[in-house]
Amino acid sequence: MGHEFELTDVAEVDATPEQVWEAIASGPGIDSWFMGRNEVEGGTGGVIRGAFGGYEPEYRIREWDPLEKLVYGSDPAPDGRKIAYEFLIEGRDGGSSVVRCVTSGFLPGDDWEDEFEAMTTGGAMFFRTLVEYVTHFAGRTAVPVTAFGPPVGDWPTAWAQLGTALGLSSRPAVGDRVSLGGVVYAANDQTVGIRTADAMLRFMKGFHGPMVASHHLFTPGADAEAEEKSWTDWLNRVFG
Repeated sequence: MGHEFELTDVAEVDATPEQVWEAIASGPGIDSWFMGRNEVEGGTGGVIRGAFGGYEPEYRIREWDPLEKLVYGSDPAPDGRKIAYEFLIEGRDGGSSVVRCVTSGFLPGDDWEDEFEAMTTGGAMFFRTLVEYVTHFAGRTAVPVTAFGPPVGDWPTAWAQLGTALGLSSRPAVGDRVSLGGVVYAANDQTVGIRTADAMLRFMKGFHGPMVASHHLFTPGADAEAEEKSWTDWLNRVFG
């Protein structure tokens, strides 16, 4: 049967249209808030490529209007699966901007609900991370770090374990100060995001799998391979 969807996120940010455009339309910019490694061949007809945990999506750029509009998406698969992203930027007085992201597409099959839930909660986290990035780290480039923990059977318990590991008495909630030296900037049923002075640390429910760490490190000289090993070990200690 499948499901056609459209999701909209909007925020006013303390960043210029130039800063927002750099964040959404360049490889280093996308690396600093989305997931994995990214490459951008700019211009209408160009390509945005990603790489995250063995997943390597490729999106064709359909509209490229610097500082105002960016639209890109996947070609439909044989089963009809597709996804597209539309970013709109509106400059405001005082150097701020309004950013709107519309995510649309189609999920095939009769079991689309779980995937749609993961997409909705994950998308909310990614957009919120974009807002945090342009607000607090504009002009800085992050090293993306991805680590996978052991399989999780009981997610409510896993979120409570994460809270304990972060020095909290319960599941992390927005506004909580954690032992890693940061504050929780986003939290929903499947994700937790923490902002520190030099990083954005994100924990996500892997689709039918483990707790995933998808972090962005702004420390100069950060070694992605060493950090991924360190965070894998951390996840195994907390959830093993």
